[in-house]
Amino acid sequence: MQPTFVLVHGAFSSSFSFAPLQAELGLLGHRSVAVDLPGHGFQATYTPAYQTPQDPEGLATAPGSIKGVTLADNAAHLIGILERAKQNGPVILVSHSRGGITATAAANARPELIDRIVYVSAWAPVDLDVTDYYAEPEMATVDPATFASALVGNPAELGLLRVNFRTADPDVLAAFKAAFIADGTDEQFLTLLNTFQPDENLDAGATTDRAQAETWGRIPKTYIRLADDTSLPLVLQDRLIREGNELTPDNPYDVRTLAGSHLKWLVDPAPAARMLGELAAPAGRPGAR
Repeated sequence: MQPTFVLVHGAFSSSFSFAPLQAELGLLGHRSVAVDLPGHGFQATYTPAYQTPQDPEGLATAPGSIKGVTLADNAAHLIGILERAKQNGPVILVSHSRGGITATAAANARPELIDRIVYVSAWAPVDLDVTDYYAEPEMATVDPATFASALVGNPAELGLLRVNFRTADPDVLAAFKAAFIADGTDEQFLTLLNTFQPDENLDAGATTDRAQAETWGRIPKTYIRLADDTSLPLVLQDRLIREGNELTPDNPYDVRTLAGSHLKWLVDPAPAARMLGELAAPAGRPGAR
């Protein structure tokens, strides 16, 4: 029976980011559904102060719908989608970046709903909470000022994280491009940036559900490394793979690699679609490559 790919986005993103990938998957004959986590997509807040000309004072204080959303809310929402998808056959859960935190939490809670879990340069925490990995040597090349320089308002007062992705500051834009899609054109970068939503929940990485061997560890798993990723460096991706394999040595990752930055695979999705399509093949478990 044909599996359904369930796609989970990262921080400040939404299901919209998967539209090109879904088109490629569809043309290859695969079924997919892209998830909007709570407060994302058409549930997101775009205050008039975010429009041009921007109102910095208003942007710093306007309420946002994502306030109060937690990892538990994200996981419960994803589980509801997995339950519906599972009624139609096998499910391959695919997550990117911070979406891996939610995917891991759902896999810990309801492993029977997932026939394969796939991380595309995504957080799959095992030994540490996500925030603690940022203090580790593997993350030394990641500049914490990339988002801080565009942060708007006081997160504690707003109850959310707000980033001004519509800034015209050339230094901030250069930092964003280097972090997200250094291997893309300026036009691709700006188009991509305008798909981002300004608000993210405070719980995006502050709370972590680490992988559990007795549940998550039963699910066949694939990690797709992004070789040129500077937001989640390759050395950190490899550490997450190693920790997962140590947790479940009898069920190691099927490891694959795509060239490109953190977001180039979404802008140029054909290679990723072909790779994911291989995982849907009925000819047994894929081997590492």
